[in-house]
Amino acid sequence: LSESGVPQLVQPMIWDYTADLDVEGKVHLIEKYRRCGFSKVWFASAFKGATGVNQSLTLIGHHLQNHLRWLAVASSSPADVLEGIVLTGWQRYDHFSVLCELLPVAIPSLAVCLQALKNGGYSEKIKENVEKLLGMSNLEIDTFMR
Repeated sequence: LSESGVPQLVQPMIWDYTADLDVEGKVHLIEKYRRCGFSKVWFASAFKGATGVNQSLTLIGHHLQNHLRWLAVASSSPADVLEGIVLTGWQRYDHFSVLCELLPVAIPSLAVCLQALKNGGYSEKIKENVEKLLGMSNLEIDTFMR
């Protein structure tokens, strides 16, 4: 890869939507990319549409945990390596499936994930801020929103 010149032309994107993302494994992967000559990498997360083929409601806690793990990867990596993070929101789990988790039911998840990334973590104060922004009295993270 180093000799091909590809690392000067592209930036790799590391995709992982799991709530228990392997932080140490991702840090090692970034180190491998750096040794190949890639100076920057991107992370790809999801705020909806990545947890099951027939998912109709968004479990915010799953996506929040994924983003918190990506923050841990970023803080465990060299400061100059991360170019950005892409928050994906899939409409279909795969190309052969019906629609899942339509955007309206996922807006609270998007708001929580964006605030967690913006603030470098998640706390009760951030939860209250999201509730205020969305006009909600009780944002449920670990159960499906009622």
